[in-house]
Amino acid sequence: MSGTAGHPAAPAALLTTTPAPHGGAEGPGQEPHWSHHPALPGVIARLAAAPPLVDATETRRLRAALASVARGERLVLQAGDCAESLAECDPDRAAHRVAVLVALGDHLQRGSGREVVRIGRMAGQFAKPRSRPTERVGGRELPAFRGHMVNSEEATPTARRPDPRRMLRAYDASAHVFHALREQRHPHTGVDGPWASHEALIRDYEAALVRSTPGTGPPLLTSTHLPWVGERTRGPGSPHVALLASVANPVACKIGPTATPDDVLLLCRVLDPDRTPGRLTLIVRMGRARIARTLPPLVAAVRRAGHPVVWLCDPMHGNTVRAAGGRKTRYLPDLIAEAAAFRTVLDRQGQHAGGVHLEVAADEVTECVGGPVHREDQLGERYTTLCDPRLNPEQARRLLNTWA
Repeated sequence: MSGTAGHPAAPAALLTTTPAPHGGAEGPGQEPHWSHHPALPGVIARLAAAPPLVDATETRRLRAALASVARGERLVLQAGDCAESLAECDPDRAAHRVAVLVALGDHLQRGSGREVVRIGRMAGQFAKPRSRPTERVGGRELPAFRGHMVNSEEATPTARRPDPRRMLRAYDASAHVFHALREQRHPHTGVDGPWASHEALIRDYEAALVRSTPGTGPPLLTSTHLPWVGERTRGPGSPHVALLASVANPVACKIGPTATPDDVLLLCRVLDPDRTPGRLTLIVRMGRARIARTLPPLVAAVRRAGHPVVWLCDPMHGNTVRAAGGRKTRYLPDLIAEAAAFRTVLDRQGQHAGGVHLEVAADEVTECVGGPVHREDQLGERYTTLCDPRLNPEQARRLLNTWA
C-alpha cells in the first residue's frame, strides 16, 4: 500500500472478498457471528499491520476545533450516508460526496454567521446495528443486512452470511474517501476539516486499527477521526464504550429517549473523566414528540456536573415512520421541529446548541418527504438507501436554514 505522511492514499485491494462458507446473524453487542470463520485471524493480522488511516496530528486538530464548539464559538455539521456503499468509494464518487458535505457546511456557515466544523458520516460507516438478527425480504426470513463491512444487501442466504474478509474491503474503500477528504482541505483552512466519523460498531475492525502513540499517552484509534458509540451499545459495561474510553481521539455518543440523567452522567464520567473541552460530543436523537420533555433533565445534569460537552441534534433517527407503501421515510417538518426544540432546550439552560447530525445523500434522492419531495407516492422515484431514508441536499439545506 502506498501513500504519503503515513496515510494510504488509494491502495490496491488487500483482499478480494468471496462469500463465506457459513453464516449466522450477530453475537452479543451487535458483533457479527464470525468468530469461527477461518479467515478471521488473517484479516485481523492484516488490519493490524496496515498503515493508519488517520494520525494524531489530525485528531488533535479536530479535538481543538470541537473545543471551540464547546465554548460556543463554532457549529458542527456532521452529515453523510446512513450506510456507506462500497460501490460509491471510487475516487470520483468519494470526491462528490465530500464536496456535498463541504457545500452544506458553507451553507450553514453563511446562514448562521459562525464557522462550521465539517464532519462526514463517511470513510468507515460500513456497519449498522440492527434491532433484530433477521428480517423479512419478499416473504423470506433472512439474516439482517448489517452493512457492507459485514454482509451484502442482496436478498439471498449466501449474500447475507457475515464474512470478516469484508473488513479489508472496507479499509481499502475508507482509504479512498480519506484521500478525497484531504484533497478538499486545500481551499479551506484545514482547521475545520472536513473530517471523518463513523459508528465504532465492529470491534474486530476497530481494535485492529488501534495504534500506540509516542510517549505514554493513550493509544489512537486510526480508523477515523471521530468514532461514536450508538444508542444500542452505550449501556453500562459496554465494550464499545470501553474502547472509546481508552483512545486519544475525540469521541461521541448517541443519546436516545430512554436515557436517564444517571445514564448520561455515567457516560460522561467514563468518556470525559478529565472534563476536557473537545473530548466528548453527545448526539441527541429523541424524536419530535419527546425531545422537549426528555432532553432538559439531561442537559441540566451534564451542566451541573461540569462536563464541557458538544451538544449535537440528530433529528433523523427519532422520526422514522412507515409510508403507506411500506417504505421507511421521514418528514422534513418533523426534523425541522426537533432541531428547533433542541435549540430551545439548550438556549433556556444557557448551553450552546452545537449543531446537527444528519443522514444526507450526495444525490437528489427521494427518500424523505418534504421540500422537493411533495408526497409519499414520490418516494419510489429515487429510493436508493442501503438502510434508513436520507435527506437529499436540497432538503438538508432547508433544514439548515432553520439554524440561521
